[in-house]
Amino acid sequence: MTKEEKLNVIEDLTSQLAENTTIYLADISGLNAVATSDLRRACFKAGVKLSVIKNTLLAKAMEASDKDFGELPGVLKGNTSLMFSDTSNAPAKLIKTFRKKSDKPLLKGAFIAEEVYIGDDQLDALVSIKSKEEVIGDIIGLLQSPAKNVISGLKSGGGKIAGILKTLSER
Repeated sequence: MTKEEKLNVIEDLTSQLAENTTIYLADISGLNAVATSDLRRACFKAGVKLSVIKNTLLAKAMEASDKDFGELPGVLKGNTSLMFSDTSNAPAKLIKTFRKKSDKPLLKGAFIAEEVYIGDDQLDALVSIKSKEEVIGDIIGLLQSPAKNVISGLKSGGGKIAGILKTLSER
């Protein structure tokens, strides 16, 4: 790879790092061709972009980026696959599901909304992160429940009050 090609790759990676708020680093070494193909297919279905990148180029792109990746450049050893997603927990769920068949991919680290997660032991925590849509749904549900209680109370109470008034007027 020539120096110009490397600079172009670093620029592309820097722009991808700037555009995405959900970035996962995983190790998929040791997967055979069939398993790698299955992983790529699963990533495509889940809306996760997967690419294998050289560690030195990724480290330089992280340095050039405006974001603070903390300890994340320190995990760039061995094979590194880069996963981008719009949903913060989609790559973690994908990795966990895929590991039911195989012991790979291993999570090296993740950068999600300015937070850095290091190590494969963080996978369960990352799976439990709610997506933006799930949080909005929970908030809407919480906001609607008091209004529903008031409306149902007025509907049921309205019939009782009318019955009581009718009975009193007849006496």
